[in-house]
Amino acid sequence: MAVYTHGHHESVLRSHRWRTAENSAAYLLPTLTPDARLLDVGCGPGTITADLAARVGSVTAVETAPAALDAARAVAAERGLAIDFAVEDVHALSFEDDTFDVVHAHQVLQHVADPVTALREMARVCRPGGVVAARDSDYAAFTWWPEVPALSEWLDLYRRVARANGGEPDAGRRLLSWAHAAGLDDVIATSSTWTFASPEDRAWWGGMWADRVVGSAIGERAIELGLASPADLRRLAAGWRAWAAAEDGWFVVLHGEIRCTIS
Repeated sequence: MAVYTHGHHESVLRSHRWRTAENSAAYLLPTLTPDARLLDVGCGPGTITADLAARVGSVTAVETAPAALDAARAVAAERGLAIDFAVEDVHALSFEDDTFDVVHAHQVLQHVADPVTALREMARVCRPGGVVAARDSDYAAFTWWPEVPALSEWLDLYRRVARANGGEPDAGRRLLSWAHAAGLDDVIATSSTWTFASPEDRAWWGGMWADRVVGSAIGERAIELGLASPADLRRLAAGWRAWAAAEDGWFVVLHGEIRCTIS
């Protein structure tokens, strides 16, 4: 596994808990059926997982470390959902062939050491006729206004840290090619965005990233690699807050998506 760039700081979980099936897996929802068996790879704090569990017959959710599953278990308990949880490495899943009808991963392939192997494993545990689905952001395609220089510096720093950790921050544009390299030929490739432009959304998105820059594993790793100093990180955080305060502030996150039908 690559080093998980974001870590599990409160600011990271704040971001991940905002995610729902509607805002993060809309491309997958039309394929779900009430009796489907679904594997959620890299479930994080479990908000998307719980939404999917309400739409299918059964869900197994996996993460790379036991502690990473605690928040997801709490969400499942709060919603009264019966979800199975397990510690797994997507490069070598322990499940038998053809176990699931749907295998889903949201913002996972950008962080793994070998996304092609990961997709092969996801396909192996998916039954013929089932669906392997993945959605990943594409950092180089992020765009915003106004042109706050600190945000350009932040983007460059993030991409350098993510690649030093063994990941690929511009994963969205690569999903289709990774699927083909994994031997998956029946692939529908789409895209979708998150947009942050209202005062409330700007305050949330900009404040969250300001906190992440100085408080999460991203900043720690940047300092460790000699790519930034604590003063640099504070300056980037201030840039995020300046962007959030702009009345015409606008930020768009592009995502690539794939739905692969298994033969």
